[in-house]
Amino acid sequence: MFRQFAIIIGCLAVGELIVWLTNIPIPSSILGMLLLTALLQTKAIKLEWVETLSTFLTKNMGFFFVPPGVALMLYFDIIKAEFVPIVVSVVASTILVIVVTGWSHHITRIFQDKIKK
Repeated sequence: MFRQFAIIIGCLAVGELIVWLTNIPIPSSILGMLLLTALLQTKAIKLEWVETLSTFLTKNMGFFFVPPGVALMLYFDIIKAEFVPIVVSVVASTILVIVVTGWSHHITRIFQDKIKK
């Protein structure tokens, strides 16, 4: 269990180091996840080494959203004042994500079909 925790926290720490050294505007947790994904894809880290802890964290993900949800209550006045822009941006970004995902899937399928032929 310690090795699993060390691998995941190590990837997060490397992501934090990269952000600190380069000042790129990407969250260190995202870089850490990308690094972990790359290490898993290249087989530098075996899935079994992180599977138990990853499964636990995934199954209990909802629990980790409780503190931000409670903290959100402190900002109801700001949310009320900016409700329309928030809703418009959420709807627009959702539509954009759906469209881009659909196009990406369509393009990927076209290339897959060409490769199979």
